[in-house]
Amino acid sequence: MIDTKKIIIALDYSNIEEVYKFIDNIDPNLCRLKIGKELFTKYGPSTVKEIHNKGFEVFLDLKFHDIPTTVYKACIAAFSLNIWMLNIHLSGGYDMACAAMNAKNDCQSNSKLIGVTVLTSLSDTNCERIYGCKRFEQISKLKDIGLDSNVDGFVCSPYDIDTLKADRKIYVTPGIRTDNNINDHHKVITPLEAIKLGSNYLVIGRSITESLNPNKTLEEIIKSL
Repeated sequence: MIDTKKIIIALDYSNIEEVYKFIDNIDPNLCRLKIGKELFTKYGPSTVKEIHNKGFEVFLDLKFHDIPTTVYKACIAAFSLNIWMLNIHLSGGYDMACAAMNAKNDCQSNSKLIGVTVLTSLSDTNCERIYGCKRFEQISKLKDIGLDSNVDGFVCSPYDIDTLKADRKIYVTPGIRTDNNINDHHKVITPLEAIKLGSNYLVIGRSITESLNPNKTLEEIIKSL
């Protein structure tokens, strides 16, 4: 079955009241919502529950990266919130990724578990300083970890999908813009271009959240796809 809800709106707010004000004007049938570290750290699991109560599915973007036992326990806690999607850093290694998958299986969760490859903020120069190799080389290494541990898919730049291409995997892509504002990303791309490169889900923040009519902007993006 083809998933028609391809847009994930990043809730990059520091105040929960702003979140609720925003989502009261968004149709939950058109998108899903991403809760990141700032909101979750400040307001906790109750944020997920409140957003579920408003009819939205949640991508919990916490990028777990720790020793396997700790990640296993953290994933158990996350899956208990009935989230739609959770992510981990594949740079934590094969054993850690397997621990996360074991948590999903032990919870009998239908949530998607996806692996972060190389952050979209990192250029070749950054990757050489951190990993000692170019961006695509590091992505290739992390792809192997993702495939061997059988995560459901990858978080990556749309430009990295070709390197990561594999059967029955999903690709979640940040750095999507309807304008040319790069912000913290190394490169940005339009929604339609990202879909053409193979993206399954588009993470879009400011282009929608800062719009004067966010639901109309959301509808226009969907129509453009």
